[in-house]
Amino acid sequence: MTTPDSARPGHPPGTAPRLPVPRIRRARPEDAEELSRLDAAVWSPLHSVQPEPLPPYAPFFDSAHRPADYLVAEDPGGTRIAGYIRLVPPTALPCNAHVRQIQGLAVADWARRRGLARVLLRAACDEARRQGATRITLRVLGHNTPARALYASEGFAVEGVLPGEFRLRGVAVDDVCMGRRLDGPEPV
Repeated sequence: MTTPDSARPGHPPGTAPRLPVPRIRRARPEDAEELSRLDAAVWSPLHSVQPEPLPPYAPFFDSAHRPADYLVAEDPGGTRIAGYIRLVPPTALPCNAHVRQIQGLAVADWARRRGLARVLLRAACDEARRQGATRITLRVLGHNTPARALYASEGFAVEGVLPGEFRLRGVAVDDVCMGRRLDGPEPV
């Protein structure tokens, strides 16, 4: 019998044990229904500017949101999707082709606090490099402190703030633009 990670010395109190290393792969068209359910299940005004999704849900994939734009993390048995990250060019302009932008990151409730968002973020950086990008950016809501801390720990820096860009539930929320280089040393 093995000792759970949460009982091992050095495991942070209050966090779930680490998942075995998830399998990261590109999304497939047949993932659409499961990804749509995941998106609806994790929706929160902490990270979304979209209205809360209600059934019947819109299709997850469409002409602007292709399976090729998503990396998914599966549980080690490959039986369910634990999370996804969307990585796309920010514009169609040739002068912007060296940049990739993260436009969505979600982790299932059962897989949270186990390092999966970090794994997906690193996978997106690796994929962006593979695509020839030298820079990666994202936007995050100003009040999403956990996400901002994760991004900062992975080398992303605040590059701009749009104060009060959104009104969510009657409250003004900043839109924070973050980015990092991909062709320099990895963050420590």
